[in-house]
Amino acid sequence: MTTLAIVSLISMLGWLALMVANYRSFNVPQGKVLRQIAIWVGLFALIAIVFKSLGFG
Repeated sequence: MTTLAIVSLISMLGWLALMVANYRSFNVPQGKVLRQIAIWVGLFALIAIVFKSLGFG
């Protein structure tokens, strides 16, 4: 794993933490927050798998 990949991973986790904090500040129910987290993690994983299968990784 390259340095750029590690920085990208850390920044994506940071954005995820900001998203969770934003939802919690507006008192969004925890179940909805967890569903949104799962959706975003799934999208990031799907995009990573597609890029990996196309040879960009």
